[in-house]
Amino acid sequence: MIDSSPSTFALALFWGSLAVLVYTYLGYGALTWALGRVRRFLTNRRKHRTPAAPASGASDRDDALPAVTLIVAAYNEADVLDAKLDNLRALDYPEEKLEVLFVTDGSTDGSPERLAREPGVQCLHQPARAGKAAAMNRGVAHATTPVVAFTDANAMLAPSALRALVRPYRDPSVGAVAGEKQVENAGGNAAGAGEGLYWTYESALRRWDADLHTIVGAAGELFSVRTDLYRPLPTDTILDDFVATLTVAGSGYRVAYAPEATAREAPSASLSDEMARKVRIAAGGIQSIARLRHLLNPLRDPLLAFQLGSHRVLRWTLAPAMLPVCLASNIALAAGSGAALLYEGLLAAHVVFYGLACVYGAVAAWDERAAGRFPGWLSAPFYFVLMNAAVYAGAIRYVRGGQSAQWKRVRRAESAGA
Repeated sequence: MIDSSPSTFALALFWGSLAVLVYTYLGYGALTWALGRVRRFLTNRRKHRTPAAPASGASDRDDALPAVTLIVAAYNEADVLDAKLDNLRALDYPEEKLEVLFVTDGSTDGSPERLAREPGVQCLHQPARAGKAAAMNRGVAHATTPVVAFTDANAMLAPSALRALVRPYRDPSVGAVAGEKQVENAGGNAAGAGEGLYWTYESALRRWDADLHTIVGAAGELFSVRTDLYRPLPTDTILDDFVATLTVAGSGYRVAYAPEATAREAPSASLSDEMARKVRIAAGGIQSIARLRHLLNPLRDPLLAFQLGSHRVLRWTLAPAMLPVCLASNIALAAGSGAALLYEGLLAAHVVFYGLACVYGAVAAWDERAAGRFPGWLSAPFYFVLMNAAVYAGAIRYVRGGQSAQWKRVRRAESAGA
């Protein structure tokens, strides 16, 4: 008699790959949320047994705020300089405690001359362009304040962003603080719809990560570091914000999350721009994993290793590789004689998911702004496929050594307020 049952190999491939995917994109978030709530409960119980801490408002008094150097690495950003300067002038932070420092190395668009005329702003400039990591290193080397903060030239900060960004430093275990990236005009085009949805979920993960232990990487739009904990980055670093904050976490400090410290940025102007950005991030992510692999040792810091491996490493390595494995093994199981209805149903779910991605992609290819007006959830399958395709492209680029550390500017959509 011929055995019509599914092969053990196909079953192992399917359920193993599905487990990796579910854990990476859903399970880790649920587990971190639950563990964070348990930790918060236990922490609150301990607090009830100790004297009350000073009210948060006391640390927000001007005389209690730390001096901050706000560093902006700005390569050929003349078109956004006026808006950025207006935004910085509107910050609610004591003027005597805030140093603003632009690093315009390599700029040829008149940015250094424009900034030289701006009162209260320092500008470092040299003709040669060495990349953002080198610019950050130069900026920190000139800082004399206990805290350095970093922001992008095209990111617009909320007036209270800096106050919120330094508040977690009341805790001596905090060595760096990540701000909150908000995608402006997120529904204006296909790229913005997907990016806005992604950052909604990523922001939730960051809250849960912070509740459990530490943020694993900040967004370059706004973050800060205790100056004495900043370590100069190798100048070929691609994800400078990620490596700078993970280095702090690796030295035994936590990276806190300040959701009230918001920085708004317009989405990519098109899907091709968004894909280019994601490919670069993926290549940088793989570079970062290789350089920070010692942080994955659970004997050093078990929680950090768990968070970094689950939140970042799986996304940039194993999970994308499991997508075709899961689909192919599902097809084999559903096509086998005597296949269980379960595998046929799961294959139907695969077809619907990738079908929605194809339909949305076809609409976006025809008119990206029309696709951007669809309900946000309809963009999720397409953006998920785009992100994972970018990981493959980024991995190839990294292996071939074709990813430069110097940013190639990505076009941004017109902001909602423009």
